[in-house]
Amino acid sequence: MNDTVLTELSKGVATVTLNRPQALNALSDDMIEALLDIMPRLEADPAVRCVVLQGAGDHFMAGGDVKGFHRRLDEAPETLRRHFEAKIHRLHPVVVTMRRMPKPIVAAVQGACAGFGLSFMLAADLALAAEDAYFTLAYCRIGTSPDGGSSYHLPRIVGLRKAMEIALLGDRFDAATAERLGLVNRVVPAAELADETAALARRLAEGPAQALANTKRLLGRSLDSGLEAQLQAEAESFAECAATPDFAEGVTAFVEKRAAKFGER
Repeated sequence: MNDTVLTELSKGVATVTLNRPQALNALSDDMIEALLDIMPRLEADPAVRCVVLQGAGDHFMAGGDVKGFHRRLDEAPETLRRHFEAKIHRLHPVVVTMRRMPKPIVAAVQGACAGFGLSFMLAADLALAAEDAYFTLAYCRIGTSPDGGSSYHLPRIVGLRKAMEIALLGDRFDAATAERLGLVNRVVPAAELADETAALARRLAEGPAQALANTKRLLGRSLDSGLEAQLQAEAESFAECAATPDFAEGVTAFVEKRAAKFGER
C-alpha cells in the first residue's frame, strides 16, 4: 500500500498530506504515483468542494529526492537525461490537474518549502505560511533548472525580474518575504496554521461552487488572454452562474439582509 500521500474528506474539504516526514516529504516515485491517482479523483468527486495541501511533520516539502539523484550518478549522461525527462513528464499531469481543477486549492506551508515543494505550492490557488516556514527554489544549487511549473507560475506572481533573482541565485528567504512578494497570502504563528487553514478551507467549501470554479478559470486564463476575449469569457461565465441555484440564493440573501447558504437545495 502506498501511504506516501494521505487523503481525508470532511465537510467538503479534502486534505492531502505529503507523508514522508522522515525525508522532509521529499518527492519520491511512490509519492508521484500517489498524486497521479489522487488529484484526478479529487477533481471528479462532487463531494469535494475545496482541497488543502500540507506536509506531515515539521515541513511542507523539501524538494526532490537528491540522495536518490546521487545514487544514479554512475550512469551514462544520455541515460540520466532520458531518466529525468521521463520522470518529470510523469509528474506533469499532477500540476495540470491542480490548475484545471474547479475546486480551490489551499497550501498550508510550514518548515521547508524548497525545489518542487515551492513549485507545488505555486500551483495552489491560495497559500498560508507558518512564521517558521522558509523557501528556496534551490534548483541552481544542484546544477539544474526549475521544473514543476515554477518557471511558469513564478514570474506571473512576483514579476520577471524578481523571478530571475529567486531562480538564478537560489537564495533562501523567510515567510515574511514570501508574503511581501505575494507568494503566500498570509503568515500566521506556527501553532495557528492548522486552525487558520481549516477556517479558510471551510469558508471556500461553503461558498458558491460554480462561481468559485468559474472565477478560478477566468483568473487563470487572464494573463494569456486578450481584453476582448476576456470580456467575452466573463460574460459567458456570469450568465452560466446566473442560471444556478446558488445565484438565486445569493441574490435572495442579499435582499433579505442575511448570510447566504450556498450548496443547499
